[in-house]
Amino acid sequence: MSDLKTQFDEAVNYIQSAEGDFKPSNEMKLEFYALYKQATEGDVSGKRPGMMDFVGRAKYDAWAELKGTSSDEAMQKYIDKLNSLK
Repeated sequence: MSDLKTQFDEAVNYIQSAEGDFKPSNEMKLEFYALYKQATEGDVSGKRPGMMDFVGRAKYDAWAELKGTSSDEAMQKYIDKLNSLK
C-alpha cells in the first residue's frame, strides 16, 4: 500500500471516528464527501437526483465539480484539507 493511500485511510478514519472536538460544517462535510468519492470511485456517474432530493443533489453536485481529478490528487487534497483544520 502506498504512503499516500495509508495517509488517506488514516485521515478517513480520523474523520469518521472523530468525537466532540471535530465539528465540520455541512459545507465542509460536502467537500470531504466529494473528495472521498472522487478518490475511491473516480468521476461521478449516474443520473443527477431530482429537485426534491436536496441532500442527494448537493452531494452529486459537489462530487461532479471534481470531475477529471485523479484519485491520487483527490486523496492528497483530502489529507491537506484535514491537516489545515487540525
